[in-house]
Amino acid sequence: MSGANSRESNQLGSSFNRDQLLTIGDLRDFKSELFSELKNLIKERNGQPAKQWLRSSEVRKLLGVSPGTLQNLRVNGTLNYSKVGGIVFYKYEELVKLLEGNSNRS
Repeated sequence: MSGANSRESNQLGSSFNRDQLLTIGDLRDFKSELFSELKNLIKERNGQPAKQWLRSSEVRKLLGVSPGTLQNLRVNGTLNYSKVGGIVFYKYEELVKLLEGNSNRS
């Protein structure tokens, strides 16, 4: 073995210890965490958005309404909102309440 290779193997050998090995338990833990994060991402995409507060354009897209209809919902108090610097924000939970409150019951 040449001097450079010998030094490399000594450096690797001395910096590598038994506590740094990856175990099957570590892999199982990683798998569980990964699947959990993926499920949360999928849930956020298909269900509740990741954001708690939505802008008007997002709400219009979500509800499928025109800007005028959204303004009417604000003006008549049907939909609560917050205004910050000219930008209107809606809480996602309020939208869910609005939709659930207006659901048809058979």
